Amino acid sequence: MHISALYHFPVKSLQGHKGKALAMDVFGAVNDRRWMLVDENNQFLTQRRLRAMAQLKATVTPQGVKLENPEGTSIHIHHPGSEASLRTVRVWNDDVIARDAGDDAASWLSDQLQTAVRLVAMGEEFRRPLQAPRADRQVGFADAAPLLVISQASLDDLNSRLTDPVSMLRFRPNLVVSGCEPFAEDQWKTLTIYTSDGPLILECTHPCARCAIPGLHPFTGRAQKEPLRTLAQYRRSEKDGQIYFGMNLTPAFGIDKAMSIHLGDKVRAE
Repeated sequence: MHISALYHFPVKSLQGHKGKALAMDVFGAVNDRRWMLVDENNQFLTQRRLRAMAQLKATVTPQGVKLENPEGTSIHIHHPGSEASLRTVRVWNDDVIARDAGDDAASWLSDQLQTAVRLVAMGEEFRRPLQAPRADRQVGFADAAPLLVISQASLDDLNSRLTDPVSMLRFRPNLVVSGCEPFAEDQWKTLTIYTSDGPLILECTHPCARCAIPGLHPFTGRAQKEPLRTLAQYRRSEKDGQIYFGMNLTPAFGIDKAMSIHLGDKVRAE
């Protein structure tokens, strides 16, 4: 098996990017979901509540992040420094300390989304441990784990059942692996990626239960019946009724040196 695609999403639930390499640190993929939108109650926001978020593109810059709307209008936001206001924001059941990105970012985004929002970023004080027994490891603003992997064969299997194929962007993974059977990832316990910096061992934490977002067009936010309707026919769990597609991951050990995953890196699953 090998890595056949890599993605990162700088701002949670905004458009992301496909790349040739993905640097890693203690929070998972560098520049992946390190920024987030919150409402007036400091609750995290996603396309589940604001579908128009799908129309905004976020691109990492040396100073911070560039936000752009479909018309090409953009704003450059500097990463908030130590002088920035701190906010206690909620991601699912976790209350975490984040840095406010300022009034200009809030004004621009609120105008684009037609509702009051603020942009926050992870700073040096940010801590969000995974749940026990992995509380020694951290996750950023991602829903449940630092990384998400999906096999290309799983998407190919789904698309073979659809009249109109869908892209991998529907599912917002970080890693795509080729060279295995469809849904082989359901059984994986660990992944070892043979990077040029040495072996990177990733632990599979739990299968990914899918929300409504795969049913939203990844660039417009328009709701569609597929692919969730078809997935429900053969990927719905009898135990809890959830639709599963993909596997959540965390580094098995602390990352204490610079490591990057590249396209073509060999992968071994156990």
